Amino acid sequence: MLTQIGGKIESDFTQPLGMLSDCHKRIRYFLNALLATVDHANRGSLTPHQRTSLEAALRYFREAAPKHTADEEQSLFPRLRRTDTPEMRVTLEKIERLEAEHRKAELQHQEADAIVHLWMTEGGISPEAHARLTDILTELSELYERHIALEEAEVFPLAAVLLSDVEKNIVGREMAARRGIESNNSNFGSR
Repeated sequence: MLTQIGGKIESDFTQPLGMLSDCHKRIRYFLNALLATVDHANRGSLTPHQRTSLEAALRYFREAAPKHTADEEQSLFPRLRRTDTPEMRVTLEKIERLEAEHRKAELQHQEADAIVHLWMTEGGISPEAHARLTDILTELSELYERHIALEEAEVFPLAAVLLSDVEKNIVGREMAARRGIESNNSNFGSR
């Protein structure tokens, strides 16, 4: 996603919770692009612009979104689970629900990807396939809105309080490593 001139600067790996929120913006952006393109194309052959839009969105969900899921499930959530506070005990069930939603979203993305691939290959799709694709994307949109709201309203603020600066720094380093970015540069301080 391009940064807008004069717009808010996105977070970097020294601010892992901000980066996770920035990823949420990209998830919404690419899901909205899928929904709009599928709605506008209405089963017919795709224009070059529509193909490009679909390919970019599908690539995001195939390549970048799994890294975001790993950031949460392998870096953030395990550290939260190790904190033994009343707030965390209440939030633990919610984190388990978030992880289950990750699995559901992955399956829905795989199905949507297969339908769009068929559409691109065949030059069109059946009314049933188009309806199914629209249903999947609508379900994903609803899932992500609830999911993101929970993470941003409860989980990330709790992490900001419960995790030490050192732990947040480690989460940021792990996020960078997942993306092949070396973390021993000036972007990583002892914050």
